[in-house]
Amino acid sequence: MSRQPNIDRITPIDKRNSYQVYLERAVVVFDGFKALDIEELGVYYNELRVIIGPNGAGKTTLCDVISGRTPLTSGNVWVSGVDIMRAGDVEIAGMGVGRKFQTPTVFDSLTVWENMDLALPRAKSVFPNLWFRITNAEKKKIETILEQVGLATEMSTQAMYLSHGQRQWLALSMLILAEPKLLLVDEPAAGLTDRETELTAELLLRLKGQHTIIVIEHDMEFVRRLNSFVTVMNEGKVLAEGKLEELRQNDEVAHAYLGR
Repeated sequence: MSRQPNIDRITPIDKRNSYQVYLERAVVVFDGFKALDIEELGVYYNELRVIIGPNGAGKTTLCDVISGRTPLTSGNVWVSGVDIMRAGDVEIAGMGVGRKFQTPTVFDSLTVWENMDLALPRAKSVFPNLWFRITNAEKKKIETILEQVGLATEMSTQAMYLSHGQRQWLALSMLILAEPKLLLVDEPAAGLTDRETELTAELLLRLKGQHTIIVIEHDMEFVRRLNSFVTVMNEGKVLAEGKLEELRQNDEVAHAYLGR
């Protein structure tokens, strides 16, 4: 179940440049426990990749490595062809890597619009915002994103009064506002209603092609809706890759995760 073109036929240098994210012999060890042990993994530019696997499979550690929160014990990871082995999370974020955690990070006491205003790339601290005036272009950009995620009618609503799904969309919107090249999205369907799950899948599919997106998810129905290439992880390793329906026929995957 290899991706196309065959990764084994690409030279090492080309691999680093052909993929938005490329890991090679990437190992993370915590107190003697090998949390990540990836021989090779590549995610194409503007691809929507889904990562699945049981608890403890190494999915979050993988995102921690890509976002700079956790350093590799050994091996290499490249983002946009740049070795980020020694880069910190702030530096990596500046390279266009954005991350949305499972619990939406929004400011409850602020309105949807105020959250978005605060997330504008120029909003680095409180003091510049005391006299900064939002431009018409920035207003239009916020309005367009909120329209896209179905929050245009909630601009004056405080975030605390949004549904869980709406909070997820707001958190994603705040991330998108910074125009990241790579989006790391952790369990976006967790705690959502069926309708919210459907809308969230539609949102990610609309973003596909505009950003490289890596989604960590457990909800198989949500994964099915995304209809994208899937990487299955288990015990820190890449167990298999392919379309979901193909993976359902894989006995190793079924035993490790899909419950068959």
